[in-house]
Amino acid sequence: MLLVLVTYDVSTTDAAGRRRLTQVAKKCVNYGQRVQNSVFECILDQTQFTKLKHELAELIDEGKDSLRFYNLGDKYKTKVEHIGCKSSFDLEGPLIL
Repeated sequence: MLLVLVTYDVSTTDAAGRRRLTQVAKKCVNYGQRVQNSVFECILDQTQFTKLKHELAELIDEGKDSLRFYNLGDKYKTKVEHIGCKSSFDLEGPLIL
């Protein structure tokens, strides 16, 4: 499993852009944890990563929006440091609702 940081910037100057922003955010929620407004941490295997990239690329307008993917690999626990509020949770731990 890999930790992938997904970031996006979607133009919201019109209704279509606001709709794209909502669609991108909802897609990312299906794959990971929101850590900042347009930043998600996702624990994925290579197939899921490829699928997520494809799905997000289909949603955006490449002339107005951008996506960035940072693949932190499988040894990510030593690569992420957090300071401040909104502490994160164990992405691989049990989900309790």
